[in-house]
Amino acid sequence: MLLEALSSAILGLALSWAATHRLAHRLPARPLVLSTGVAGALFGAFVMHSALEAGHLLVVLLGAAIVSVASLSLLLRPAGRLRRRSATA
Repeated sequence: MLLEALSSAILGLALSWAATHRLAHRLPARPLVLSTGVAGALFGAFVMHSALEAGHLLVVLLGAAIVSVASLSLLLRPAGRLRRRSATA
């Protein structure tokens, strides 16, 4: 369990670092993004470990990556200004 937690935290940190490196203009402050990626990965690993029990490290890491990316995607802002049309148009 400790290896799964450590591996998923490192995976979440790597994914969030890659997101801040590639999408810095669309994300909020870097500490928020890094902590969200790690927390999402740890939560995903917890859910997968609870569902599958021990012995499935790769599947647990896959679940950690999926939840981490999903939580990071919630932080993304739109690329440009939103064009809003009036209700009468």
